Amino acid sequence: MSGILNSSIGRKFAMALSAFFLMFFLLQHFAINVTSVFSADTFNEISHFMGTNPLIQYVLQPVLLFGVIFHFVMGFVLELKNKKARQVSYAKNNGAANSSWMSRNMIYSGLAILAFMGLHFYDFWFPEINTKFIEGDMSGLLADGSGYRYFEELQHKFLSPIRVGLYVVAFIFLALHLLHGFNSAFQSVGANNKYTKGLKGFGKAYAILIPLGFVIIALYHHFNHIS
Repeated sequence: MSGILNSSIGRKFAMALSAFFLMFFLLQHFAINVTSVFSADTFNEISHFMGTNPLIQYVLQPVLLFGVIFHFVMGFVLELKNKKARQVSYAKNNGAANSSWMSRNMIYSGLAILAFMGLHFYDFWFPEINTKFIEGDMSGLLADGSGYRYFEELQHKFLSPIRVGLYVVAFIFLALHLLHGFNSAFQSVGANNKYTKGLKGFGKAYAILIPLGFVIIALYHHFNHIS
């Protein structure tokens, strides 16, 4: 593994694989969250299953955390390597003429997403870890035992317009990051063939629709919260 990461091509390939993994997780995460718009009971049932299933909690969750950390660390490493490799100064190289805004600013959109993940972990993941593994409550029930707590907790997090605004801005940065990252990942694994045009179209749709879907979910719960 270390030998692969010592080469530029190897690092880009590993970065692409981690990107595919995270994009798949993002799609799965959206598929679960969007059920909260249509059925509180369905969302509660799925959330309880995901939150208490041993395979998900003790195998897939650590893999996901590793994937997130690896992707961001590798992104910063590639950015530093690219800066060192540049032999022509910015004054002599018109970057805007040779690349898109998204490709030149992936590091900044990545930092914005990383900051958002810190907020998201603070809102959802850390409280879950505290409830389940520190307090030892795996029931998933509300304090009065009237039902599962997941839907109510989700709506409670989106009461604040400031927090909803932060989520919306974060998903805009995610869309910008994906607009370049999706196609870049396929290029890194050598997907330059007759399907390239189709992949670009699918990538653009994914980069716009998935973040937009998360924005709609946040706004829905903000304006339709339990009184």
